[in-house]
Amino acid sequence: MSDTLAKTLGQAARGARERLGLTQAQVAEMVGIAHVVYNRLENAKMLPSVPTLVRLCDALRATSDELLGRARPPRGNKARRSEEEPPSVNQLLSLARKLDESQRQALLTMARALLR
Repeated sequence: MSDTLAKTLGQAARGARERLGLTQAQVAEMVGIAHVVYNRLENAKMLPSVPTLVRLCDALRATSDELLGRARPPRGNKARRSEEEPPSVNQLLSLARKLDESQRQALLTMARALLR
């Protein structure tokens, strides 16, 4: 295992996760791995398989180049929309993904009522 690559990936994953306002447990669940495994990734104790890296990129809304240290994440006006949103929005999205369709419709109804 490349210690430098593992450290780079771990730091990038932690930064992306924190920008999204997610916990390690939430990201692990989104990726489909155990919390302890995700913790080891962030702490540079292991590297993910390619399929896990793809799922990690999706969960963290990051490119593989960003996580592998081959590109810098966009900053300033080019920042990703997810980085501009407050962490609570990303937490709501994470929770909403766990709901079935009828539960999501109920959530939409409640959100619309709150906006009135």
